Amino acid sequence: MLDLTYEAPKPKVIEGATGPWELVIGLEVHAQVASNAKLFSGASTEFGAEPNSNVAFIDAGMPGMLPVINEGCVALAVKTGLGLKAQINLTSAFDRKNYFYPDLPQGYQISQLYHPIVGEGEVLVDMEPGIARLVRIERIHLEQDAGKSIHDMDPHMSFVDLNRTGVALMEIVSRPDIRGPEEAAAYVAKLRQIMRYLGTCDGNMQNGNLRADVNVSVCRPGDYEKYMETQDFSHLGTRCEIKNMNSMRFIQQAIDYEARRQIAILEDGGSVTQETRLYDPDKGETRSMRSKEEAHDYRYFPDPDLLPLEIEQAWVDDIASHLPELPDEKKARFVTEFGLSEYDASVLTAEAENAVYFEVAAEGNDGKLTANWVINELFGRLKKDGDTPITESPVSPHQLGGIVALISKGDISGKIAKDLFEIVYTEGGDPATLVEERGMKQVTDTGAIEAAVDDVIAANPAQVEKAKANPKLAGWFVGQVMKATGGKANPKAVNQIVAAKLGL
Repeated sequence: MLDLTYEAPKPKVIEGATGPWELVIGLEVHAQVASNAKLFSGASTEFGAEPNSNVAFIDAGMPGMLPVINEGCVALAVKTGLGLKAQINLTSAFDRKNYFYPDLPQGYQISQLYHPIVGEGEVLVDMEPGIARLVRIERIHLEQDAGKSIHDMDPHMSFVDLNRTGVALMEIVSRPDIRGPEEAAAYVAKLRQIMRYLGTCDGNMQNGNLRADVNVSVCRPGDYEKYMETQDFSHLGTRCEIKNMNSMRFIQQAIDYEARRQIAILEDGGSVTQETRLYDPDKGETRSMRSKEEAHDYRYFPDPDLLPLEIEQAWVDDIASHLPELPDEKKARFVTEFGLSEYDASVLTAEAENAVYFEVAAEGNDGKLTANWVINELFGRLKKDGDTPITESPVSPHQLGGIVALISKGDISGKIAKDLFEIVYTEGGDPATLVEERGMKQVTDTGAIEAAVDDVIAANPAQVEKAKANPKLAGWFVGQVMKATGGKANPKAVNQIVAAKLGL
């Protein structure tokens, strides 16, 4: 955890007609394991393949086919658990979750209910500098994904694509520790960031590789504290689950609507029915999907085709020894090692690729100055070019580091540096070589600068008198000297010489 002082964010409060209400939120995040093969078959997990082309016999529910566990998927689940500071269970087991749907050919899903592979963990969710929420992870279990039903290709029939069937998912279940829509989105974003650093899930929400089921309930102020003391869920109110959310913005909108819907029911004297709901982004509202199932409704039982999964501590330790530096640790290091603000460190560590770029550019350079150039100049230019990924930046980290080095040495001014950056961005080349070849080097010869100042003062006697009466007008002379020298004069030297010549 970060060696920084944090305070917890305040819970979201909604004022109702009968008084204030607070939100209580828990999430079940389904993250697709970044494996090339499925959880129990060798079929490909490639996205965008022809429908029903990545389907093994067992995925299609063919009789007599037996599942074979994918060790790589198990390793990535363990790695995720370690990244979330969670307990790794050396013995876990798979269960059959029975339900019938067209995109689930077996008629059951192989999951883990009673003995998950990962136990309790935690995530520190940053809301803003100095404000964070510690969210407890209850468990992570492995399970198969279902296929996809397609209803808009024919007016009379639905189609089924089984390519996703059997793809390995990690279901990350949180405790009801989240207290507002923004926190919920930030929590999902933090999980996504950690898993992308670990390389266990690509976090692509658009492709459905990361999606969340959001459990929402409302309670009166003080009731959550009673729950924390007693662990009695009755203090939290009846929850409703919003299924398959794959957008941070929609997660926030759905939570806000659902909370207000529940408050309206309770204040009208009714009771909230525990159920599963869907969010309609076009209407901005949730609607009932089905009554909320309990475990017994699915008739869970141990999968007879799979022995309990037993792993060795030495194997877990080996995975732990190869974990990369994770976002919180990297951010803390950037703050201490490079002297960055917590905000700048957060921006630079938001994506692992950004952090790598910054560290290469900052090698041998001033950390703060490098951070300013990466965040303001580079990120701004990449965004202007249609959100170009930093891995495709026309300016390499070594080139940007070269520009920063030239600024630090006084060879170029900040203004010249921006011109140089644009040249490197559009044409390429070594910054130091370009400065020499194009005569962009900053003029630091005080004699040459003094001569330029004398020329400007001699040509503008009236302005001299005004500047002596109002020293703020000295900036006009600085601007004229910079213009006369093509922007190459050292601005600090120009300011000092102008002030001395004007007697200010």
